[in-house]
Amino acid sequence: MSDAAALPGQPRGTVVSGPATARAVNVLAPNPSAMTLDGTNTWIVSEPDSDLAVVIDPGPLDDGHLRHVVDTAAELGKRVALTLLTHGHPDHAEGAARFAELTGTHVRALDPALRLGDEGLSAGQVVTVGGLELRVVATPGHTSDSLSFHLPADGAVLTGDTILGRGTTMVAHPDGRLGDYLDSLRRLRSLTVDDGVHTVLPGHGPVLEDAQGAVEFYLAHRASRLAQVETAVENGYTTAQEVVAHVYADVDRSLWPAAELSVRAQLEYLRGHDLI
Repeated sequence: MSDAAALPGQPRGTVVSGPATARAVNVLAPNPSAMTLDGTNTWIVSEPDSDLAVVIDPGPLDDGHLRHVVDTAAELGKRVALTLLTHGHPDHAEGAARFAELTGTHVRALDPALRLGDEGLSAGQVVTVGGLELRVVATPGHTSDSLSFHLPADGAVLTGDTILGRGTTMVAHPDGRLGDYLDSLRRLRSLTVDDGVHTVLPGHGPVLEDAQGAVEFYLAHRASRLAQVETAVENGYTTAQEVVAHVYADVDRSLWPAAELSVRAQLEYLRGHDLI
């Protein structure tokens, strides 16, 4: 077995439903796959002494899971008062409308098409519910509408798919852009350096105990892949499919379609910076 302390970000063992920090509880959705890892992490976040909670990413349209989230909140003595989305991919957001029906809550997101209610979300905004404070951090790149939520009281950040608890994420070209993603990682790094963030609560995979280490690993990984893609193009691999087969030969073939999206984003980035 691998020593978790030696892995990027120091993952906290296996993914389980239950408390992750003083204010955050995970309810793992039953949708495991190569892309979603163990499944989607649906987060219930609240102040310990409050009876109100915020749910981040209700997950897929699975009525059993959505009701389990509501029941889990009730068992904690909480009523769900608000639903937030990190981004619009179905494994995070498809169940949001049904969840809003079950809880009577509004859904707030960056993308107006995902909102239920008048209020959206924007960078720098502070969301407060029952004494809980969540700060909205713009982290586009995986998708154009990706957000993270800084939970200062726990020294934590909820990252959706921008940083995963295991492995690395894709840049979903053409909606996702590599330049944006690199800027987002640097923005998250500043939270770890300047704002005391030490824990990552990801959209998939285990909790990470070393937020700064995770961000640094992601930045180094992106730089390495970008250099590999640049070299591949110089060696005559010109299409995204050719680059994937050459650069991602060590990656499970079931993940090649996602890798191709990232490669397209990398090629766009390299061309935009006159590097190829």
